[in-house]
Amino acid sequence: MNRLPLEDIAAAPASRLGTLSWVGMEQIALPLQVAGQGVTGYASAGVSLDDPTARGIHMSRLYLALAELEEREISLARVASVLGAFLDSHTALSSTAFIDLSGEAMLKRPALISPLAGWKRYPFTLRCRRDAQGFSAILDLTVGYSSTCPCSAALSRQLIQQAFDEDFTDMPVSREAVRSWLVSEQGILATPHSQRSQAHLSVRLKEDAHDELPLLQLVNVVERALGTALQTAVKRIDEQAFALANGQNLMFCEDAARRLHHTLREQTGVSGFQVRVVHAESLHAHDAVARSEWNWG
Repeated sequence: MNRLPLEDIAAAPASRLGTLSWVGMEQIALPLQVAGQGVTGYASAGVSLDDPTARGIHMSRLYLALAELEEREISLARVASVLGAFLDSHTALSSTAFIDLSGEAMLKRPALISPLAGWKRYPFTLRCRRDAQGFSAILDLTVGYSSTCPCSAALSRQLIQQAFDEDFTDMPVSREAVRSWLVSEQGILATPHSQRSQAHLSVRLKEDAHDELPLLQLVNVVERALGTALQTAVKRIDEQAFALANGQNLMFCEDAARRLHHTLREQTGVSGFQVRVVHAESLHAHDAVARSEWNWG
């Protein structure tokens, strides 16, 4: 049986003329690697449609070009190469190409003191673009941490001081008496409130940084700046160290945002950023939020 040539409807001219800023596919399943670990990733791939008479783009060409990223470490150079392939396969149709790669990086993080370690997930999206002006990349990253309210800590200390004055008004104060009082329930009459918090970062990576994605580096500097990274596997000695870290890093959302602002300004591979800090309040039924940006827009 002779087969007729397959009809290509997409090659017909558009019935209504007009250019489109982005045409492509979203939520394409794509296995990736970040920091040496496999990631169940997703890609959004698209190009501009600059020819007003063209009915559509060649989506299959975009899909096939993504194979260069499969199960390989994400690097800006590799993503830039794929974007170049997008444009090469759409000559005369498109002048701008886009890729968004998203997933949850899995990083093994050590406990504070004990030899234990466990896995933490860090949601990310790498948003890349290539056009006549060159290549650009923005990394969105979420890092969780703990935050203890300075106001709550001060009010708790005040109650403990008042209780101490009341209990020792007519008593001789000895070292042993004070020590016994401190380890009693009176010694922890009140505790400050703390909450699991998140830092949402959008970081513009410098154009010449076409090497490995700096996700691990950013996670490390952010967690060091805040001082209260969320833990995984712990022993009691780690839990105590975590309590100490929170006590030494009391912070409002404004404090956390300022810490991150100064830290990100010092990163050589960063040319601009936005920071959004969210403290999921344990006192209030709403969140406390602070935002900051530098060289953005």
